[in-house]
Amino acid sequence: MSVKITDKVTWVGKIDWELRTFHGEEYSTHRGSSYNSYLIRDEKTVLIDTVWEPFAEEFVETLKKEIDLSEIDYIVANHGEVDHSGALPLLMKEIPDVPIYCTSNGVKILKAHYHQDWNFVEVKTGDELEIGKDNKLIFIEARMLHWPDSMFTYMTGENILFSNDAFGQHYANSKLFNDLVDQAELYQEALKYYANILTPFSPLVTSKIKEVLGFNLPVNMIATSHGVIWRDNPTQIIEKYLEWADDYQENQITIVYETMWNATRRMAEAIADGIMEKDKNVTVKLFNIGKSDKNDVITELFKSKAMLIGCSTVNKSIMSGTAAVLGMIKGIGFKKKKAAAFGSYGWSGESVPMIIEGLKEAKIEVMDEGLKLLWQPDCDALEKCKEYGRRFIDKL
Repeated sequence: MSVKITDKVTWVGKIDWELRTFHGEEYSTHRGSSYNSYLIRDEKTVLIDTVWEPFAEEFVETLKKEIDLSEIDYIVANHGEVDHSGALPLLMKEIPDVPIYCTSNGVKILKAHYHQDWNFVEVKTGDELEIGKDNKLIFIEARMLHWPDSMFTYMTGENILFSNDAFGQHYANSKLFNDLVDQAELYQEALKYYANILTPFSPLVTSKIKEVLGFNLPVNMIATSHGVIWRDNPTQIIEKYLEWADDYQENQITIVYETMWNATRRMAEAIADGIMEKDKNVTVKLFNIGKSDKNDVITELFKSKAMLIGCSTVNKSIMSGTAAVLGMIKGIGFKKKKAAAFGSYGWSGESVPMIIEGLKEAKIEVMDEGLKLLWQPDCDALEKCKEYGRRFIDKL
């Protein structure tokens, strides 16, 4: 399938309806994804990015229906990650001498992935490539958004920003454009994408966006590498990125717990009751991390001003789901969020201090020494949990 997005630019990517995990098994893709590639036909013909290797043969066949491959003058590789570059080996067998424009890090990464010495042309911010009387491509390095080699490509005349991973979503949809899809779904996936993938690089997001805006380039369209193309008020997603990058939080508290025999679950629910009694306006969400999608939970933590992490003690330690989410919190590097810990135990009770240690390693502000309860909580213990929730609000 191919779709014309302007008179000179055609989408030649692949919608992956079946994709359910990404980055191995690390990122859940409940709504699938797409691998967006673009063919520019002007006085010169340019291909921007390709698709993931499992779809390489289909991709090359689609291209052949659009154009004689020998007519492709240049290839632009905005990013070397395999979901964007996976079809290059098969394509380059057909057109081995076509130059590939990418950053210096892009050359290193593509060589490391495919062990081929293709005709690479290194570019840096401000470099230009003339493709026609009215159009040229301007390259903008976007280092660590989200790989060292990432870059944007801006097409003058059409005023299109080919942004690669930035501003994208893992979202399969036949409509392709932002104004034609369900807006709630779109922003759920855009926020999840930012929270799980780009949060560690938020300071770089802010500085790079300000740099790009400083060029005063008109933007009629943002053509991402995953999900929809932003054509209706395209800068709305840029404004959202600036908001999300600024230590984003809503009036929400998220409680994440893991439990063996429901004692810690009952503690979590009682703490939530106490929070809601004290603050009628705050949104409270609870997740059993042993049963919940970890990326969805991280998205909710991203939205939250505070979190409580609870876990039963097992073998003098915490349960595997809790350990995993603490590791993710540390890796993502949330800023300006507050937290506390709780949990039930039967013998030794190590879970609460271990959670506190994990939160501190993640540089999350811990409010107190946490709450531990022995065995199943009775009515008095549950009231203690409610009071703990009320006091947590007082400390925020």
